[in-house]
Amino acid sequence: MESRYQRSQAAEEVLFDCATSGPQQHRFEGPLLREVVLDAHPLFDVRRRKDRSRFVLAVSGGDGHRTVLAWAEIDAGFGDAPVLLATRLDGRDLDTAGSRLVVPVDRCGARYVSAITHVWVGGWPVPA
Repeated sequence: MESRYQRSQAAEEVLFDCATSGPQQHRFEGPLLREVVLDAHPLFDVRRRKDRSRFVLAVSGGDGHRTVLAWAEIDAGFGDAPVLLATRLDGRDLDTAGSRLVVPVDRCGARYVSAITHVWVGGWPVPA
């Protein structure tokens, strides 16, 4: 049976600087991060912009690398960045390597997390 994410694949040609390997140019394919998170029913009211804008996402990789994104960066009503949970790299499946977080709007590759193990979504605490 075909999953919802196989039907809603996005593709991005990206160019970013890697601190260890220099400039990298690749084509990534996979579902948009926001679609995957929304399908998991996050604990915010999707109809309320101010509620959505206080949420953050923390993504962890198999090598211990972690990064954080603001929900507003990927929300279609705010930044609308096409951040992917890539399942393909340059036409090859990432099945054995694991999915990769791809942030096409970044010039450096620091937020490209490989072999994703965990995506956490939570609200920024409201000051007392």
